[in-house]
Amino acid sequence: MKTSIATVSLSGDLEEKLSAIAAAGFDGVEIFENDFLTFDGGPRDVGRMVSDLGLACVAFQPFRDFEGLPEPERARAFARAERKFDVMEELGTKLLLVCSNVSPVSLGGIDRAAADLRELGERAAKRGLTIGYEALAWGRHVSDHRDAWEIVRRADHPNVGLILDTYHTIARGVPVESIRSIPGDRIALVQVADAPKLDMDLLQLSRHFRCMPGQGDYPLVDFMQALDATGYDGMLSLEIFNDQFRAGSPRQTAADGKRGLVFLMDQVARSKTNPRGRKPAMPARPAPLGVEFIEFAVDEDTAAQLRGFLGGLGFHKAGTHRSKAVELWRQGAVNLVINSDKEGFAHSSYIVHGPSVCAIGLRVSDVEGAMARARELLVPSFTQAVGSGELEIPAIRGVGGSLIHFVEPTGPLADIWSVDFTLSDDTGGAGDIGLKRVDHIAQSMSYEEMLTWTLTYTALLDFEKEAQVDITDPGGLVRSQALHAPGGAVRVVLNSSQSAKTQSGRFLSEFFGAGTQHVAFESADIFATVRAMKANGLEPLPIPDNYYDDIDVRFGLDPALVAELRDHDVLYDRDGDGEYFQTYTRTFADRFFFEIVERRADGGRAYQGFGAANAPVRLAAQARSAPEPTVPRR
Repeated sequence: MKTSIATVSLSGDLEEKLSAIAAAGFDGVEIFENDFLTFDGGPRDVGRMVSDLGLACVAFQPFRDFEGLPEPERARAFARAERKFDVMEELGTKLLLVCSNVSPVSLGGIDRAAADLRELGERAAKRGLTIGYEALAWGRHVSDHRDAWEIVRRADHPNVGLILDTYHTIARGVPVESIRSIPGDRIALVQVADAPKLDMDLLQLSRHFRCMPGQGDYPLVDFMQALDATGYDGMLSLEIFNDQFRAGSPRQTAADGKRGLVFLMDQVARSKTNPRGRKPAMPARPAPLGVEFIEFAVDEDTAAQLRGFLGGLGFHKAGTHRSKAVELWRQGAVNLVINSDKEGFAHSSYIVHGPSVCAIGLRVSDVEGAMARARELLVPSFTQAVGSGELEIPAIRGVGGSLIHFVEPTGPLADIWSVDFTLSDDTGGAGDIGLKRVDHIAQSMSYEEMLTWTLTYTALLDFEKEAQVDITDPGGLVRSQALHAPGGAVRVVLNSSQSAKTQSGRFLSEFFGAGTQHVAFESADIFATVRAMKANGLEPLPIPDNYYDDIDVRFGLDPALVAELRDHDVLYDRDGDGEYFQTYTRTFADRFFFEIVERRADGGRAYQGFGAANAPVRLAAQARSAPEPTVPRR
């Protein structure tokens, strides 16, 4: 199926928008009237630009407040339409989008609307043009695609078709199954938009919060299954109104749109209900099986400081790279890489960001499949020169330009450590403080990047989204989006804030961009772990007494447990039978910090969340506690 996008979906001037649309690989474009009106050139110039970029001009839109008008407004509406036809002929497009009337002077009546569309279709036919009629969710008389279809059906003109829009159907709760009865050859165009589930006015939601497929909560696969039953084989076109996209990068937004449509059609092809018998265009989403490693970019001075920090957390040096200034530090199933080499990607990352997480290694079920999906989804890959005898570990660009490497549980990529590293005989067990694995990784970014990475993670790998939450920071609100692989094998939390005063906002400023802000390790016994940390000279983040007085009342905990939580600066949350314990280190180098968690299941399902209720307490404690003076501010 061919794809298109409306210019209103992107930021920039018309030329920037068209270039971004072509670069993302779309087949066509809908020209939004305001973009044309503000362009310094005629319709032929626009048509030439579209053609030169290899795009088709799919539609000119919107034509508002047309049908069901009394005189003299009706005559003026037809005159306006003729002017639109003049522009369309020079643009080189055949379809005019007519949206249902919202004017207070408009008159109701399906037959009246059908008669107007029939006459408009006659006028369009004389010029070889077509009319597409769309029901706006807030239309004065027509707000349901079923009514719009009945009007088109009664108009009974070959140059009048129906335009369907996922937003206008789903936002109003119109059953998508009703689409199945519409003949596919009477559908002129299908527009696609996702959106979050918000309880707000439909017009306001539409104008400010639409997003790309896969970035919201709408059942778009159900819609597409119903559409496939009609036999429709025309364009799928994105029409997105979003304040963040209007201020963001047009190329990134266009790439997200294309990625979302590719992922949507992949989901349809893999669904049990697949009327068209579509075949997947890429391998299935590989399952994330675990975090294989986390790599830190440092220089020689901060490498020494990070060694001391990790030593306090019970990690031991387990190996040295055979040819580079790179060390492997281990505990349990956690592998941390300290890279102070003066060449390569990590060094470049250090120059830009300072001490930082520059790469993450994920263990997945199918590395080749992950890389194939990345290519189809327009996710950039990464390669760099490797030394003799070293493994080349497949990688893509991650958050903030960092890397995500992929390894497998079997095959050549199963044991990267014995190939690239000289391993120590010291297992380090005596110094362990009980850390077992990486529980989750938290990354901070701008809001539009959060939408990008929510889509990228879920489209590329078998991640599922959890409900977004808003967290109160002393400097403002932080929006948090959690993703998890089946069974919690890998968990990723994406954080963003529009306030530069929040911890997330400050991180973007200090870090010079998006990146990994904290890593959480799972402990078998969090209280024993904290005692061992303290014995190693590493104090946890101090939590105020008021917090413990509150949870004593809120959860009705055993006084002995409350005392233990207080003594160890451990936060607590509960969900059903599951309990969650968490504590934090202070921030290293004013860049990143570590969290230690314990998930308990009291005869039922283990706690699945991330202690969101405790986040305001933690953020306030971090705001009060100055970072340890490990590295001077860059």
